[in-house]
Order: sequence, then C-alpha cells, then structure tokens
Amino acid sequence: MPDEFDAVIVGAGAAGLFCAGVAGQLGLKVLVIDHSPKVAEKIRISGGGRCNFTNLETSPNQFLSQNPPFCRSALSRYTPQNFIDLLKRYDVPFHEKHKGQLFCDRSANDIVNVLLAECAAASSMGGEVTRWQPCQVQSIAYSDAAAPDNAAAKSDLPGGQGHYLLATDQGSVSTPNLVMATGGLSIPKIGATDFSHRVALQFGLRVVTPKPGLVPLTFDGQAWQPYAELAGLALPVRITTGTKKSQGEFLEDLLFTHRGLSGPAVLQISNYWQSGTPIQIDLSPQKDLTAELTQAKLRSRKLFANELSHQVPARLAEAWCQHDPTLAPSLARPINEVPDKALTKIAERLQHWALLPTGTEGYAKAEVTLGGIDTRDLSQQTMMSKQPGLFFIGEAVDVTGWLGGYNFQWAWASGFACAQGLAAR
Repeated sequence: MPDEFDAVIVGAGAAGLFCAGVAGQLGLKVLVIDHSPKVAEKIRISGGGRCNFTNLETSPNQFLSQNPPFCRSALSRYTPQNFIDLLKRYDVPFHEKHKGQLFCDRSANDIVNVLLAECAAASSMGGEVTRWQPCQVQSIAYSDAAAPDNAAAKSDLPGGQGHYLLATDQGSVSTPNLVMATGGLSIPKIGATDFSHRVALQFGLRVVTPKPGLVPLTFDGQAWQPYAELAGLALPVRITTGTKKSQGEFLEDLLFTHRGLSGPAVLQISNYWQSGTPIQIDLSPQKDLTAELTQAKLRSRKLFANELSHQVPARLAEAWCQHDPTLAPSLARPINEVPDKALTKIAERLQHWALLPTGTEGYAKAEVTLGGIDTRDLSQQTMMSKQPGLFFIGEAVDVTGWLGGYNFQWAWASGFACAQGLAAR
C-alpha cells in the first residue's frame, strides 16, 4: 500500500519548504519531495550568499504577470513584516542594503535553517513534515474516487473526493493534495526543470510560455566590439524598454560585459524587454548633459574629451564616440571650439542611447523564469488549480517580481496562502 499524507509538496525550495512548515503547524501530515540532495540551493546562492529575502517596499506594482491583480491577495495576507517577525523569533540578524532590500548579516544558510526549523516545529503542533531527498517523482496519476482505505476521511472534501498517486524511487505515495513548488528553468546547474509546467499540462491547465527573466542582455558580436573592452565598467543609468506594450523604467547601475550588458539596470529591464525591440539608456541620468557641456564650453579650453569625462567615464565616452565616426573628431578638439550643434548632438545621444539587443544570456544566467502556470487557472485565495487538489506556488506560477527580494516574498506569500488552503480542505 502507498504511504498516505494529507499533502505532498514537490520541491524543497523557498516556497515548498515554507508552505510545508506552515501546513505542518496547522496540523497536517506533509511530505516534501525533491530530486536534489541539497535543500533550498537557490536560497543558498542568492544575494551573493546572503539572500535578499524580502523587500520592504513590496506591492503588486513590482510584479509581472498576464493577470496582474492575481498576486494581490497572497501578498496582502503574508507581508514582508510577517517574514521579518519570523526571523526575529529565531534571532537572525539582517540589514537593509538599499531600496528596501533586506539581506542576512551572516549567511543565506540562516534562512534555510529557519525554514527547516519551522518544518520540525510541526511535530509539536499536531502535524508532521517529512522530507525525501534525493527522490525522483517518476509519475503522477489522479483518481476522482477516494482511496479505499481512507474513503470516509475524504468523502466530504470540498473540490472533489479524488487523490493523487505518485510513483517515486522511494516508493508510492497517496494524497488528496498535491503542491507543485519546483520553480522554473532558471539556473539549470542547480537542478532547475520545467516539471511543474509539465504537470500542469498533464492535467489540462494552461501555461504561459516561459522565458528567462532578470537576465543579462547580449548584442551582435561585431557591433558590440567597441564596447567589449569596457567589460567590468559600471555606472548608474536610467534605462527603459522604449516600447509602449511592455514598458519599464529603472534608475540602477549598468555593467558592461564582453558579450553585452548586465547589472541591476539591465536585469530589471530584461523582464520587460521584447525580442526585436530596442532599449534606451540615459548615461547621465542625474544631469542635463547639454546644459552641463554648454556651461563647460563657456569657461573651459580643455579638450572636449576631458570635459566629457567629468560627466561619463572617459573610456565609455571614447568608445561611444568611436562607434560613430561623425562624432569622434569632436573629442580631440578644445570644447570651446566644438560647434554647438555637435555638442548638443553628442549630449542628446548619450542621454538617449538606443540599443537593439540580439538576445539574452539564457536560463544559465537568469535569476528567475518569466511565465509559468496561467493564473487564470488558479485560485488567488488558495493557489489551487481548476484540477481539484492540485496547487502551484512560487516561481512555477506566472507571477515574477523585480530584482531586489520580491521573488522571495512571492515564495513566502504564495506558500502561506497555499498552506491555509490545504488546512481548509
């Protein structure tokens, strides 16, 4: 006979472990299954090893989805302050970096340890959380009739009387509630898969086409050559998508790479960027560059290149102007000899630098996966799908946050909503 659990959660990451701990403390017998021998590896490597675990400024406005209002319910019921209170109970020290981003003082392992402790605490509150790792789920089957040995207990379950039978390499498992928390395709080297997407399709649910999110952008090799030598150069910029259909705007740091652009500014805008459309960068976002250079022309006889280096990094100004031969001669002239038209042209182009990315660095460098389980097929209150007893949480769902701790907050919030839904069933 298969082992029986009130709920089985597939995925021992942020959302899965948190959901298990909450559900266990609500009195449920929960099994967590993960194919990886390591628990919550994405937490461990995030934030430079210190885990940007939430953001104080969290609101639905920082999330992307084809159904934007969906995330409101879960985010309102489990807030950043709720998670902060949890960490304080365990005396986990943390700090705010900037823009509401909270990081662990010591290590991301503090977050993992809190989640495991919360799972262990279930046993003192009438519940139980068991973990099978590493364990492969080989197949999932559903029957809309109650399991024979537990029919009475399941006869009055809302949303159907069925149960799921999971075949795993550690034996068979039966449960009326299956939670998919396996995330998306980002960072395959730590075991990322599309398993949640495949399970959704197996049960007739819709999936919004996934693609890499929070990911560096790449450019045509030959066209990018003048800037490839700037790899490692970083500066604050204002960046926009330049499209009305999916428009974002961020004031963040930009980082040049050998293949293109990265840094917080580009990771943020990548969530909004559509293939074949340009991005626009203001390389001097805090100043009116035309006014600054016009003033410099009135008081200085230095080379234009030297004056420009006070506004943007000299290496960048040189590479940028060399990319446009019509502008390069101005750099070698004293600024007071540069025609106003040329000065204005350079300033305007530096503050409206239009670039056409050819692609991204893909899932290998993506921090998250855009798209996922279509929220039109999910309950915003419980995260249960139209398929009775089948839940989806975390990154597997078509809800993606900005860079800065928002995606972890979605993991906590969606996991909490799901646990409440499990207890209600």
